[in-house]
Amino acid sequence: MSALPTIGVLGGGAWGTALAQALASDGTPVLLWAREPEVVAAVNAERRNPLFLPGAELAPAITATGDLAALASLPILLAVVPAQHLGRVLMDLAAAPRDLVLCAKGIEAGSGRLMADVAAAALPASEIAVLSGPTFAHEVAAGLPTAVTLACAGGEAQWERLAPALSRPTLRPYYSDDVIGAEIGGAVKNVLAIACGVVEGLGLGQNARAALIARGYAEMTRFGLSRGARAETLAGLCGLGDLVLTCSSTASRNFALGKALGEGQDAATALSGKLSVAEGAATAPVLADLAASAGLDLPIVQAVCRLLAGKAPARQVVAELLARPLRAEGELA
Repeated sequence: MSALPTIGVLGGGAWGTALAQALASDGTPVLLWAREPEVVAAVNAERRNPLFLPGAELAPAITATGDLAALASLPILLAVVPAQHLGRVLMDLAAAPRDLVLCAKGIEAGSGRLMADVAAAALPASEIAVLSGPTFAHEVAAGLPTAVTLACAGGEAQWERLAPALSRPTLRPYYSDDVIGAEIGGAVKNVLAIACGVVEGLGLGQNARAALIARGYAEMTRFGLSRGARAETLAGLCGLGDLVLTCSSTASRNFALGKALGEGQDAATALSGKLSVAEGAATAPVLADLAASAGLDLPIVQAVCRLLAGKAPARQVVAELLARPLRAEGELA
């Protein structure tokens, strides 16, 4: 008789499927919840997810379901649904003590809440952790080496429960108790990846991209410190590490969106018909509002907002950034 799963993954997109694959690679039973019936059927019958992660052969230890209640009693749940839908999905789960590991990166539009706050309001009996870092889903699913931050609100006791359950030979978590820092790094880098995609789409070169990554990291740090994050967290895997990865490849959905904007597409066209979500598009305006209310100047974030809102073409927005007053590097960007 096969062992019953103790780990559930909420979300059958590329990242949720990749995490399920990584965790099931050693035979650990994993229960994967997907909203799409075709994903559930393909995972169970064909061991693949052609809709979101084509080409990956999935482990026999993964079972897919469309019944959210089937995951309610599992002691470890990884929440990998898009950030703007997380609250609604969690509200449909029964409240029970569990470790709830948040893997979505974003800030909730309308409320301005980070995902840990959304999850705590929906499932107050759960102990929250955040898994974040430089991770392309197709590489994780293929078993390529990956390191992530696992930030535990429950401190070392929670880490000691989760680390053995989630670590694998090619998936290495590093401990942190800075949940805010891990969340802000993941959310802000999505917006900055859009900006780097614009640089690519305009053909502005590698010098410009490197400069934008560095100045974007300064904005990430400025915002993060204002919210109580630690600088060393933002300099780690879930901040700078994730920023470098997603600002360098069209495998990043946010970078691909920015590239399309740089090539002249409007945001509605660039976002239409996509199965996967570019989280930075929803995060950018709420991030800009939060920064403005705190008196923070985030010019790159503001530029991305102008582009997404169609207020100016990409070349004009870049020209305005380059025309900003000259300053010392440690001052406002």
